[in-house]
Amino acid sequence: MATSGGTTAPNAQSADVPKPDTKKKGTWTVDQELAGGPLDAALRALTSSSWNVARDAIRTGKVSVDGDVVTEIIAPVRRGEAITLDPTAPRPRTRAVLELAQDSVVHLDGAVVVVRKPSGISTIPFGDEAPGQELMTFDALVREVIARRTSFRGRAPLGVVHRLDKDTSGLLVFTRTVDAKKHLTQQFRDHTVLREYVAIVHGILDRETTYRTHLVQDRGDGLRGSAQRGRRDGQLAITHVKPLQALKGATLVACRLETGRTHQIRIHLSEAGHPLVGEVVYTRRFRGPQIPALRTMLHARRLGFLHPTSEEEMRWEDDPPADFREVLARLTI
Repeated sequence: MATSGGTTAPNAQSADVPKPDTKKKGTWTVDQELAGGPLDAALRALTSSSWNVARDAIRTGKVSVDGDVVTEIIAPVRRGEAITLDPTAPRPRTRAVLELAQDSVVHLDGAVVVVRKPSGISTIPFGDEAPGQELMTFDALVREVIARRTSFRGRAPLGVVHRLDKDTSGLLVFTRTVDAKKHLTQQFRDHTVLREYVAIVHGILDRETTYRTHLVQDRGDGLRGSAQRGRRDGQLAITHVKPLQALKGATLVACRLETGRTHQIRIHLSEAGHPLVGEVVYTRRFRGPQIPALRTMLHARRLGFLHPTSEEEMRWEDDPPADFREVLARLTI
């Protein structure tokens, strides 16, 4: 087992070589003997530590593999990968809060907080999270950021007035007082809040289109979707779509929401024959080749509303993140 930083692997130790100190940072390289096995077994062997010590270090974010923190104890390791143990590394929740505080807060005042939500995190808990994971939802992290920034003691109040899907990135607003929540909720009901998304969709969409349907829990195939034409079951959903750029087998579009129903953009574009790139749910009726992407290519680019206290018109714009730009660049003609 090769090592770095002067640390010797357990099977190469002799009576004159001390055991690795798990209280100090160290890096080891996975050899053929450990390759293919779980991370906890590799760390235990490399550091001559107990199972409990190795697993606790992984669960608490002290272990990285080739520079990326890994918290899954059974994650397989490969030959040549560098495993680093850093006892001083922050726990995953602390790291998430620190990263959010640094990069994601766009606007913060006594009434509202506007933030950039990354993809891969739920806006709020849904009740099916593993123990402790409900503390890793976006609203919980924002609460902690506010508490840190404002020296607020206890659980910072936060009102949810709209949401973004787990895979959707972009601008999101929370309220900080009861009055602000009432005021902003009414703006959403009146459809006066500006919400514009950018998306990459399959196929060529070459003209502006407005989709107006009533969304129901089951459109007939077990999925949420539009009620049959002529029926007014469910909730009215209105999406305005404008093509921005023709791509290879796809189109970059802007989507402006007049209403804000669950999965509205994904449903309307999929039912129109243009499912979003990366979409994995609403694709049963799509017969064309699917363009690969690691997540749904949907980003909340613009957000605007009247400030609930000052009545000032406020607007924000946020460019898509790197993963969205990478797919866009790959498909650019």
